[in-house]
Amino acid sequence: MRTKSLKRNKINVVTLGCSKNVYDSEVLMGQLRANNKEVVHEEEGNVVVINTCGFIANAKEESVNTILEYVQKKEEGAVDKVFVTGCLSERYKPDLEKEIPNVDEYFGTSDLPNLLKALGADYKHELIGERLTTTPKNYAYLKIAEGCDRPCSFCAIPLMRGKHKSKPIEELVAEAEKLAANGVKELILIAQDLTYYGLDLYKKRNLAELLPNLSEVDGIEWIRLHYAFPTGFPMDVLEVMKNQPKICNYIDIPLQHIADPILKSMRRGTTKAKTTKLLQDFRAAVPEMAIRTTLIVGYPGETEEDFNTLKEWVEEMRFERLGCFAYSHEENTHAYTLQDDVPEEVKQQRANEIMEIQSQISWELNQQKIGKEFRCIIDRKEGNHFVGRTEFDSPDVDNEVLIDATQHYVKIGEFTNVKITEAADFDLYGEPISK
Repeated sequence: MRTKSLKRNKINVVTLGCSKNVYDSEVLMGQLRANNKEVVHEEEGNVVVINTCGFIANAKEESVNTILEYVQKKEEGAVDKVFVTGCLSERYKPDLEKEIPNVDEYFGTSDLPNLLKALGADYKHELIGERLTTTPKNYAYLKIAEGCDRPCSFCAIPLMRGKHKSKPIEELVAEAEKLAANGVKELILIAQDLTYYGLDLYKKRNLAELLPNLSEVDGIEWIRLHYAFPTGFPMDVLEVMKNQPKICNYIDIPLQHIADPILKSMRRGTTKAKTTKLLQDFRAAVPEMAIRTTLIVGYPGETEEDFNTLKEWVEEMRFERLGCFAYSHEENTHAYTLQDDVPEEVKQQRANEIMEIQSQISWELNQQKIGKEFRCIIDRKEGNHFVGRTEFDSPDVDNEVLIDATQHYVKIGEFTNVKITEAADFDLYGEPISK
């Protein structure tokens, strides 16, 4: 006679870091669900899987603190098991095992079958594109490639993610079809490097061929490009963007710096003149395109002159979207051999200066939108506002369009036309208009 029932585990997946980690967590959750496991995302569960980030100092600190928090819960009996996966454990597994031994097991970025095994599940190869999405139902990330072959001096991603590996077009189309069948209307294409897509599989940069194939998927209305590398950018993509209405007039192209000595030391394979020409070509080909970039300040050897060059260039280029980070000195990268000689407070001061310039540019560009109409996707309701985005805005990082929910009703997850009535530095306010 059985007196003890088997306890059913509830697996809580906690995601830290970038959208690529979000995607990996969703794949893990899809596999667990297919194995009839009870799985939740960042809710209560007695088994915890932490998908970590190991990119820069702040992200590593957050990952370590999260691991310690759940180890503490384990010691208190609030959770039974703690597993750690992702970039931090790929990069620092031996150190972590030594420093935080109370984690049940550590896994790297390509250890999914072993992680599933530890969770009592089998890796199901037939689950192409099956994911349990954690984003609002109207958009999802589509990872088109993994890893990176670029030699950037400051970046630890190749240490954690390996060499560039593209996914075949037919596999990505199948995944997009499954997402569309679940109500996804916007695909956000991600990779460590979109520009390289297809080189390994098709012996050419093949993003321009992938995009029309994805555009044919019924139900998908917006396709957005994230993380394009400037060197060797496939210019035929601009033609597709111009002629294919589903491709958002938007590109995220992290440029990192513009002063030639810094670009050379960063091993970016480009110059100020080439980068400026590339952006001019973008604007000439697709005049309405919103360009997002990210910059690093305080890189080893960055002089006041280099920083002034960067500042003047940001003022001149008038990016629609821009983020700026203080340099983080990462072991095992090429830049780690250089002296981290810009004081921390100077790094922060420089980052603040760049963001002040950008907030003024953003404010001026936003003022030009007052009185105009935009097609917006409504992501969520927050307090007294519905929160939406134009095609020129990506979730979490860009401008939002706020609609007064006490005055108007719009459907979450749907498109609506909005007339902009007010504009701040990074937010637009508008009223829905019926067509």
